[in-house]
Amino acid sequence: MDRPMVVGVDGSESSLRAVDWAADEAALRGVPLHVVYASLWQRYERAVFPASQGTSERILTDVLVVAAARRARQRVPGTKVTTEVVPAGPVPVLRRAARKASALVLGSRGRGSAAELLLGSVSLAVAGRADGPVIVVRGPHDDRAGSRARGGHIVVGVPDLTADSEAVRFAFREAGRRGVPVEAVRAWHAPAHEATDHLLLTGEPAQAHRQRAVEALEAGLRAPAEEFPGVELRRRIVEGPARTALLDASADAALLVVGARHPQGRFGLHIGRVTHAVLHHASCPVAVVPERA
Repeated sequence: MDRPMVVGVDGSESSLRAVDWAADEAALRGVPLHVVYASLWQRYERAVFPASQGTSERILTDVLVVAAARRARQRVPGTKVTTEVVPAGPVPVLRRAARKASALVLGSRGRGSAAELLLGSVSLAVAGRADGPVIVVRGPHDDRAGSRARGGHIVVGVPDLTADSEAVRFAFREAGRRGVPVEAVRAWHAPAHEATDHLLLTGEPAQAHRQRAVEALEAGLRAPAEEFPGVELRRRIVEGPARTALLDASADAALLVVGARHPQGRFGLHIGRVTHAVLHHASCPVAVVPERA
């Protein structure tokens, strides 16, 4: 049985946009949509329910989940939608959900006192620890047509792996579903200590670093390009920081895909600087895909 799309909700406007995006993706894949709410989410992000109006937290929870499910069914009629309320903190609940999902979809901002942050604490924590793909919905992807109608391509950052990146494979698979190109991005730079003013040597160190970036890009693309021969591939070699290159590329993309390594036995967030930057500032939804150790 195909794994469902899972979306985490907390009642915020951001999570409702995530419901829209997840419903579109479930329909695209032909899989069910599962709406998950961890009832201690508000305490995690220090949000405040309007309980002073005499409404119990349980009733508010039921209304929140039912409204999210109704929204998904109205957006994509015919899609099977199920719901789940778990009396626990959101991070462990959503991490468990990600293991059984095609992808876990989250909004980019929380509700309550954490909402002013660029990225909600739950979304950041889950993206940094989940064992499956996590998609954080960013950018203006909240219109009724949905992100698929935009015709945008898929951008993927090609990591420092020799051949087999789960993130790159994920990007090709998503592009194949949508019938759009993949734009593979690889950044490079020459360390400052290698600069020289000698006329005969100017440019040689930089050219060597660029050539290594080209070789790394080709190595990372070889296997997925053979596996998905129908997907149009665009290559982008950029001089400068990887985060800047990816943020620039996200401006007209439907989805930005980055890989994440989760070292065994480590606690806390497992997100590198590049992933952290794109989760906070990308102009489109960001998929964080765990790489195999």
